[in-house]
Amino acid sequence: MLKTTLAGLRARKLRLLLTGLAITLGVGFIAGTFVLTDTMQAGVTGKFARSADKVDLAVLPEKDGGQLPAALLDRVRALPGVTDAQGTVRGDAVLIGRDGRAVGDMPTVGISVPTGRLLRFDIERGRPPAGPAEAVLATETADRAKFTVGQTITVLDHRRRPHRFTVVGLADFGIDREASMRGAVGFDAATAMRVTGKRTYQEIDILGTADRAAVAAAAGPGAEVVDGEELGERLAALAGADMKLIRSGLLLFGLVSMLVSALVIYNTFAILIAQRMREMALLRCVGATRRQLFGGVLAESAVVGLVGSLLGLAVGFGLGAGAVALLGRTDLDIPADGLTLAPRTVAVGLLTGVLVTMASAVLPARAATRVAPVAALRTDLEPGTDRFRIGLPRLAVGALCGVPGLVLLWYGAAVMDKGESAMFTVAGGGALTFVAVTALMPALVRPLGRVAGALPARLAGVPGRLAVENARRSPRRTATTTIALTIGVGLMTMFTVLGASVAATVDERMAEEFPVDFQLVPQFGGTDEQRIPHELAVRLRALPQIAAVTEMRQQKVRVTGAAGRTVDGRVGALTTSSLGTVIKPEFTGGALADLRPGTVAVTTTTARSQGLRIGSTVRMQTARGPLTLKVVGTTVDGPVPPYLVTESDFDRYFGIRDATLLFVNARDGAAGEGARAAVEAALKPYPTVRVTSVAELKKQYTDAVDTMVVIFAALLGLAIVIALFGIANTLTLSVVERTRESALLRALGVTRRQLRRMLSVEALVMALIGAVTGVAIGVGSGWAVVTAMDEDIVISLPYPRIALFVVLAAVAGTLAAVLPARRAAKTSVVEALSHD
Repeated sequence: MLKTTLAGLRARKLRLLLTGLAITLGVGFIAGTFVLTDTMQAGVTGKFARSADKVDLAVLPEKDGGQLPAALLDRVRALPGVTDAQGTVRGDAVLIGRDGRAVGDMPTVGISVPTGRLLRFDIERGRPPAGPAEAVLATETADRAKFTVGQTITVLDHRRRPHRFTVVGLADFGIDREASMRGAVGFDAATAMRVTGKRTYQEIDILGTADRAAVAAAAGPGAEVVDGEELGERLAALAGADMKLIRSGLLLFGLVSMLVSALVIYNTFAILIAQRMREMALLRCVGATRRQLFGGVLAESAVVGLVGSLLGLAVGFGLGAGAVALLGRTDLDIPADGLTLAPRTVAVGLLTGVLVTMASAVLPARAATRVAPVAALRTDLEPGTDRFRIGLPRLAVGALCGVPGLVLLWYGAAVMDKGESAMFTVAGGGALTFVAVTALMPALVRPLGRVAGALPARLAGVPGRLAVENARRSPRRTATTTIALTIGVGLMTMFTVLGASVAATVDERMAEEFPVDFQLVPQFGGTDEQRIPHELAVRLRALPQIAAVTEMRQQKVRVTGAAGRTVDGRVGALTTSSLGTVIKPEFTGGALADLRPGTVAVTTTTARSQGLRIGSTVRMQTARGPLTLKVVGTTVDGPVPPYLVTESDFDRYFGIRDATLLFVNARDGAAGEGARAAVEAALKPYPTVRVTSVAELKKQYTDAVDTMVVIFAALLGLAIVIALFGIANTLTLSVVERTRESALLRALGVTRRQLRRMLSVEALVMALIGAVTGVAIGVGSGWAVVTAMDEDIVISLPYPRIALFVVLAAVAGTLAAVLPARRAAKTSVVEALSHD
């Protein structure tokens, strides 16, 4: 039986190739993900290992964010065997660019650069800093700000006083995640302390033969001592967390691709078994048992899975190499010392591919065992004919999954409190609904095929009508072929609806609650440590181009809610004259008029998490004593702080004059470049304050959403490509299956061109069935997810994009029929009529 199976595979090389393509693409995506992330991880690990090799011992704070006292460095240096010890100083050191503004959205990091053997950073040009007037820049920071060695830079210290330094070198701070993200300026240790205002160390590196226990005793509690190898592993693991997140996300899309591949493989084997019914019956006649037939089909699937997986590993290696090369051309610092193909990648790829293929072939293999030996002696109907009747099992699966699925979708979207729990409920409902659609899809093929094929049948004439009937006459086959496309299009539609709704919500809230022309924020993004001086607000109000300036002031506090639970919160106030006129928060309970001294309005998210409602009281601990406030309103999350109080209460209990945000409105007719120029001129003495227009803010949100949609579309595109291969595979096998039918049509006068058109229209109808079903599921799921996220989110259906998905699926489906159609048209009529 094994010889017969292998001989059959050798005789059907083209079918083997077509069957294995789907698994090749799926395994290729998974293997490519591992190659990319393993290569990046190996680069990170190697980089940190080389850096930590320069350190014999290191003293670190036990707690994240902890610091080491400055006196500890002197105690460590006095220990026997210590030949050198240096501390790492880190803080904010704002680099001023050529335009007089702070570089970047966040302040650059000021770092102490060690000297001698403990220098762990690579100085790519020049030398390390050696005095109070010297500094080095991160290479990426220097490129972005257009500075080079020998030039003079200005850096603001922790009190925002300017200091000038000569750039003596460019350094690679790639081993420091924060420095890579924010940019970095390096100084010697004493200068770093002076600029950053820090009086403690983040880490102390030791060179020499000092006893580890002695160092630990000197460090005392609150610190730990590690050797160079442990330090490298710890830093690499910390940096590798991003790689794990990237890998998990990519593998999720790889699993979607494997699911689509499984459907394609199942459909292919189901067709092959149907075509080889007489062959199977003949094997039964000559003594093959049911178990042997079952084993033969599974052996065939194992060979197909193995070949497809091996090709997939090669494709994955190429995809990983391409991704590494592509990322290397970007501004991202991607460490890669050579491509990594781990044994784990090979094992996972082979096991996944083979197991998925064999699992997909189980049901067709069972069908093969049911072939009666007498079938070899009779001429049966064309194997592709499917007298489908929806049975009780399908109805049961559809009802048992569909009804609870729809209930969960409705309950999560319309009844539950919005948030994570509601979204998980919606996700569960969506999964059950999809299972129900999969089970009932064969019953939907004929009505959907009639609708989808109405126009093509009219335009393509008789070949078009034949094509529509061909797509409808085998519902099981068409359903299994199109459901793969449904998955990809459905997920793409869902993410598109989600992205469009988020963008529409941002636009509406900005228009209704945020009707300002400009927003001013400190470089730190409005944290408690960085604020906008009140003098700037006064200066802006004096400008003739400015109509109103609104100050938002905020303060971190400890808040005790109605349930007695104390949490960290942010209390804030807005300029009284602007609240309700310029800034119009939307109240879901109570009203702005109720906000008086002694009261507070809270956002709906805060109210839900703290169990607050109108009439509840909250207590805050302030520097001027406890503050008890009565909740008089709830607002949607938006431009207001979580706890909104009156300006007089804020001044009385916090006394902070400087704002965390400024909202600026221009006078009528001055909202263009004139007002923008006036605002920027007023900002010159305040280099760390950034100005953005509302249009720029909207564009940032829109660009972020569009980027997200494009990324998801690209990742899900592989699933759609696999689904299209499934359509091409089904048509190719159908061409073989319907050889005599095609020949008869040719004998009756159908031309080769008409035959090609018939198969193209058939593919078009199948693609439309899958795409339309996917759009319907995607829109429904997208609506449920969006509704479960937030009570006040605006649901937006991007009709042009959704229509584009359907059109692209239709075009791609038609293109998938090109090769099968050409093969059918080239077949000799005489040879085809004699085909058996």
